[in-house]
Amino acid sequence: MSDSQKHTYSSPNKEEAQLAAASSRILAACHGSGDTAKLRLIDDNKDVTVPVKAIHMLADILEQMAAGNAISIVPVHAELTTQQAADFLNVSRPYLISNILDAGALPFHMAGNRRKLYFKDVMAYKENQQQRSKQAMQALADLSQDLDLMD
Repeated sequence: MSDSQKHTYSSPNKEEAQLAAASSRILAACHGSGDTAKLRLIDDNKDVTVPVKAIHMLADILEQMAAGNAISIVPVHAELTTQQAADFLNVSRPYLISNILDAGALPFHMAGNRRKLYFKDVMAYKENQQQRSKQAMQALADLSQDLDLMD
């Protein structure tokens, strides 16, 4: 197990949140030169070249810390249990199984007698649901305007 996998991430304290807010603004503005950017680590007196995507991910992490949220990093190829997927989607496990998995709306595979889901599939499902919700809200707003229900 690498050192990065041994870290635990808890909610930040007030000072950490303030530092994260300031740092996230600086990193969010980083464009780098092409696909990479160079960071200078003052403590070790080293320059490190990293993908610009990694800097943007770090800015997103810092934004969450600034908001007082604990974070978790999950590889897209990670397998989730039905409970983990239900928690991520903010639905109950029985609802996930009967209304989503059994309906074929989200792919899963069996590991022994247990259903497993890939995180990338759960993310795609969630993004699709969010898009559908936005479309439904827009349709309702359009309808209320057409019916002159808004004052």
